[in-house]
Amino acid sequence: MFESFFNQYGFLMVYMVLQATLALSLYLPLTAGQLSLASPGFFALGGYIAAVMSTTVWATNGMFPIPYLLLEMLLGGLASGLLAVVVGVPALRLRGIYLALATIAFVEILRVVSLNLTITGGAVGIFGIPQPFNSSLEYMWVALPLLIACVIFTARLEKSRIGRAFVAIREDELAADAMGVNPTYHKVLAFVIGAMIAGMVGAITAHFLNTWNARQGTFDASINILAFVLIGGSRMTLGPVVGGMLLTALPEILRPVGDVRLIVNGFLLTLGAVLLPQGLISPRVFKRKKVDV
Repeated sequence: MFESFFNQYGFLMVYMVLQATLALSLYLPLTAGQLSLASPGFFALGGYIAAVMSTTVWATNGMFPIPYLLLEMLLGGLASGLLAVVVGVPALRLRGIYLALATIAFVEILRVVSLNLTITGGAVGIFGIPQPFNSSLEYMWVALPLLIACVIFTARLEKSRIGRAFVAIREDELAADAMGVNPTYHKVLAFVIGAMIAGMVGAITAHFLNTWNARQGTFDASINILAFVLIGGSRMTLGPVVGGMLLTALPEILRPVGDVRLIVNGFLLTLGAVLLPQGLISPRVFKRKKVDV
């Protein structure tokens, strides 16, 4: 029974974990008060690096070596981090909706560039990306440790001096600056860390999907990831994780309702935003109730 369940839903389970990890890449800049929608761009970059490296640089006829996959994840994360520094220093001078528009433009620029490059396969993309595992569920051996590591890192970062600086900037940037916190440094740092996470997730997702193209990094993907964070909860590390898993699985859960499942999905998202403005996971959920004496 359990074997048939995992065989049937193994792909979905792994994808839920990957999307939950990707949600953390948007959550980190948000902790510093930055509404950045650039995660799909770095996600696509990491995927392209893995796709190009695995199909040209160290192409193999048999099973793709796992150390190569880990190296691609590292390269995807580093490349995304470096690009985030270049983009983040000027872009993060903007605030609010202006920063969101700038990061959307960044995602669109990367998408158009990938559509017109030969190395990325143009509009067709890259197919036949080598597989390091025999089944979809085996990807969990890499995806789940990556999620756990990112959750632990993010949780510890929030409790550190840097994390407190993020919160101070989010609550009042001028007051934080007056208290000696460097807003530009910390905002760029949050942006870079989020970009590195997105790049690593993109590298493993390219192998997982076996194909990669410009549709992986679009404005629609930005909105989906933002929904993961807002519905899950944008004030606690577990919020994006829960939101990413739940909203990734929701269309499959609603599959029995047929063609109207996307309408129901949108209705549930709207209902969740109205009834739970702080998300499913918020500090209020874990706050102890006061007892009146």
